[in-house]
Amino acid sequence: MGEGVPGLSGAYTGLFTAALIFLAVLLVLCLIRAIIGPRVADRLVAVNMMGTIVMVIIAILTLMLQEGYLADICLIYAMISFLAVIVLTKVYMGVYLERKNQEGEDENNGSN
Repeated sequence: MGEGVPGLSGAYTGLFTAALIFLAVLLVLCLIRAIIGPRVADRLVAVNMMGTIVMVIIAILTLMLQEGYLADICLIYAMISFLAVIVLTKVYMGVYLERKNQEGEDENNGSN
C-alpha cells in the first residue's frame, strides 16, 4: 500500500490509526448507550451499531496488516451480528406482547 510514493505509507498508517481511535471512542459511547438505555429499543440500536463499528475496525485492520483472512472474519462477524440482533428483537417483541396482553387482562379484570 503506497510503496511507489515516498511518505504515502506513513500517511495511510496515520489515517488508519486516527480512524481506529475515533471508532474506539464511538464504540465506548455505544456501550454506554446500551447500558443506560433508557428504552429497550435504544439498547437494540446501540448493540447493532457496536456490531457495525467492530466490523469497520476489522476491515481497517485488514488493510493495515495486509492480512486477507481478516476480511473473512469480518464477513462471519457480520452474519453473527445480524443474527444476534434478529434474536434480540424477537425476544423483545415476545416480552412486549406478553406484557401488553397482561396489562389488557388486568384492565378487563379491574373493570368487572
